[in-house]
Amino acid sequence: MTASAPTTLPAELYRDDPAQWQAERKAIFARAWQFMGHDSSLPDVGSWIADTIAGYPIVVVRDAEGALRGYHNVCRHRAGPLTDGPSGKCDGMLVCRYHGWAYTLDGRLRLARDFGPSSDFDPRDYGLFPVRVETWRGLIFVAVDADIAPLAEAVAPLERRLVGRDWSDLEVALVRNHPIAANWKTYVENYLEGYHVPSIHPSLDSEIVSERYTVTMDGLIALHEVPMRAPDPVYDGLWAWLWPNLGVNVYATGLMMERMSPVGPGSCRLDYIYLMPKGVGVSAETLAMSDVVTAEDVEIAETVQRNLDAGVYEVGRLSPRHEGAVAAFQGFVRKALAEPAASSALRAAS
Repeated sequence: MTASAPTTLPAELYRDDPAQWQAERKAIFARAWQFMGHDSSLPDVGSWIADTIAGYPIVVVRDAEGALRGYHNVCRHRAGPLTDGPSGKCDGMLVCRYHGWAYTLDGRLRLARDFGPSSDFDPRDYGLFPVRVETWRGLIFVAVDADIAPLAEAVAPLERRLVGRDWSDLEVALVRNHPIAANWKTYVENYLEGYHVPSIHPSLDSEIVSERYTVTMDGLIALHEVPMRAPDPVYDGLWAWLWPNLGVNVYATGLMMERMSPVGPGSCRLDYIYLMPKGVGVSAETLAMSDVVTAEDVEIAETVQRNLDAGVYEVGRLSPRHEGAVAAFQGFVRKALAEPAASSALRAAS
């Protein structure tokens, strides 16, 4: 039986609409596991990492027992920031940079500096807002929604594919960022298919057997697999994507986490976190290939975004041979936005 060609999401969902952005923050990003960093970045008690994920400022800190704790990086006094920069180390407490309120590493308010006497203020009611933190293979994920299904369920399809691969000695070797003038969904959909590789990526196409490029969905994960043509390729022939916005790019040595971070309704940013064996740097060949492929992807994504914004194109059709993962992603988006009141979206993908 001939497969159907699904109709795409409407172009209006990709345009610079603040209301759509707020709906996606709450219905998609608050209800999905988000990659935050690597365990090697928090070596000691008080070590922390911080980032803003889909508009949510978040900090993860290692507590006195060695566990990881996650919080909204927002003081309960007047919403000041608890940290400055992407990483650091505190001396047993997180201290607001605005007015100096201090919180223990388990989130309790320890000191409301020079607040003065008050009959109706109880510090026990003003601990930090927590977020869930879980790890997988040394990778740190956070979730704003407390009721989200365990991380292990989301990554299980990729874990099955990685049996026998040891990531225990990896550490962060390099972090790079690339701004993109496009809606985050525009870029994610580009990542989810290999249909464009022969047209857009000649250098990558020379390394792989593109006619045998496959993308298969398993739960919330898209698995990209392709035979390598070159004898000593940069890539390993395996890429994975985890709903809603994380790429896992496996190299011949190490890997690169590619977080497609929405900045607002009309822009996003690629956060590249290169993880390599201890003491091993990212090779010049890897960076050169990454730079070329990224530039090609950014150029086409930004061009597509301009065309989506032009008001001519409204809907298209997806290839049943090449764009099954794009169709799945768009289905996930539809489902999440249709159930904004659900306690968590997409516990199980169909």
